[in-house]
Amino acid sequence: MKELRLAGVCTMDDGNAFLPAFMADYNARFAKAPFNDKDLHRPMQPRDRLDEAFTWRAERTLSQSLTLQYDNILFMIEPSEFAQAAIGRRVEVVDFPDGRQEVRYKGRSMPYRTFDKLRRVTETAVLENKRLGGLLTLIRESQQTQPPGMRTSKSPKRRDQTKHMFSVG
Repeated sequence: MKELRLAGVCTMDDGNAFLPAFMADYNARFAKAPFNDKDLHRPMQPRDRLDEAFTWRAERTLSQSLTLQYDNILFMIEPSEFAQAAIGRRVEVVDFPDGRQEVRYKGRSMPYRTFDKLRRVTETAVLENKRLGGLLTLIRESQQTQPPGMRTSKSPKRRDQTKHMFSVG
């Protein structure tokens, strides 16, 4: 960026015009000749699995409730005999470059569900829930049947206790 600013480059066209001279100057100052001119790269083989090579791997301990946390996401492992054997053990969370994730124990993938702690529920998503209307109706009806000023079913008991505590004989 500093080189561009010093050269007075402000637009994309100016940058494209400046680039060949910059590359030639940069290579003249910093380039080094290879020790061996022979190209030693080999072609990719079917056994070469780059998606495995470029994964991010993290170890976590599987809890008694078959859960673990990784990247603010709660992983809930599906119950199975294999998953039960992994309780209290270190499992591997494999995060692939394409966004896929796996939880592995002894090299074997375990099925799971996730709960994203950072995901926010929008008001629209809540209103689209079909069961919400029935729940709101039930709450409204229960509030209308209670006398004013009562908040919970424990309120009358608290009032009675308060009367007895402050009553003068």
